[in-house]
Amino acid sequence: MQPFNVYPLYDITPVKALGSTLWDNKGEKYLDMYGGHAVISIGHAHPYYVEKLTEQLNAISFYSNSVQIPLQQQLAKKLGELSGLPDFNLFLVSSGAEANENALKLASFHTKRKKIIAFKSGFHGRTSAAVAATDNPKIKSLINDDSHVVFLPFNDAEAVRNAVDSETCAVIVEGIQGVGGIHVATDEFMAAIRESCDAHDAVFIHDSVQCGYGRSGKFFTWELSGVKPDIITTAKGMGNGFPIGGVLISPKFEATFGMLGTTFGGNHLACMAALSVLEVIEKENLLENTVTMGEYLMSELKGIPGIKELRGVGLMIGIEMEMPVADIRKKLLFEKHVFTGVSSTHTLRLLPSLALTKADADIFLKAFKETMDDIK
Repeated sequence: MQPFNVYPLYDITPVKALGSTLWDNKGEKYLDMYGGHAVISIGHAHPYYVEKLTEQLNAISFYSNSVQIPLQQQLAKKLGELSGLPDFNLFLVSSGAEANENALKLASFHTKRKKIIAFKSGFHGRTSAAVAATDNPKIKSLINDDSHVVFLPFNDAEAVRNAVDSETCAVIVEGIQGVGGIHVATDEFMAAIRESCDAHDAVFIHDSVQCGYGRSGKFFTWELSGVKPDIITTAKGMGNGFPIGGVLISPKFEATFGMLGTTFGGNHLACMAALSVLEVIEKENLLENTVTMGEYLMSELKGIPGIKELRGVGLMIGIEMEMPVADIRKKLLFEKHVFTGVSSTHTLRLLPSLALTKADADIFLKAFKETMDDIK
């Protein structure tokens, strides 16, 4: 048996990692400016994270949600404190797609409606309801019916006001579109979603799977506008590589037994991973570091020839180039040994650890400038 061949793979085999550095099986050293799709939030193999997971693994790593798991309460309390949402409730899952799937399902239970408002270039996952609300027909099969989904232009406040009505179940939106090219939601746009949902008793779902957990310098990106949603989904940076996701749920939703369920969500090891991430974010002031390093990268990138536009907040940065970025990304990876990501054909995507140092940022900036000089 072989892995199902759905991923185009680079001929690189990482075998060790620490902080923002990777080493491959040949001993080659790489700078990680992508964090495996924004997953590595506190740095690879953080000593405290490794210590706490090892302790938990030696105690108990898993039991189902049929028993008391105090770590779930500890995680919920800490997450509520750091995110400024102590009155919200937390449903734990294992991925971002699951988080969005359950958020949409919960919204439909609550409103007893089906119509979903989503946005062009948005990405919410590959499971049934989540992929239906994702603007990419290439990843939808015939069973992923999206006839109940209306796709609107991102950041078009007037379109939102015109589309949300008494049949709308929910509006789902990323605070910063990741796959779509690092586009930041405007304050007016977020306010229009909130006002329209309130006017028609619809649910405002804020997809913070990629843009959340401190990546913007705020814990969740709804804080950038001050417009609070009803449900917030999170995952990628939540466990620093251990699979965990969450649905943060406004107190206006009432839980009933059996409404939602999961086997692996909220297990002991996952909760310890997420709890240790929160503790490191707090102790090491990583939200402040994210702001500082994000501003530094943006200021240093300005003026580099070939850049059409810089977008993003904190350490979620899109570098839109005047040319396709495939060759730039390959040169950075294979000649400069720097991992980056892409969004569409013209945008490089930076999603490094929130603990990124100035020294590592300078390594990237030097490599990027040299790469651009070589391409001229």
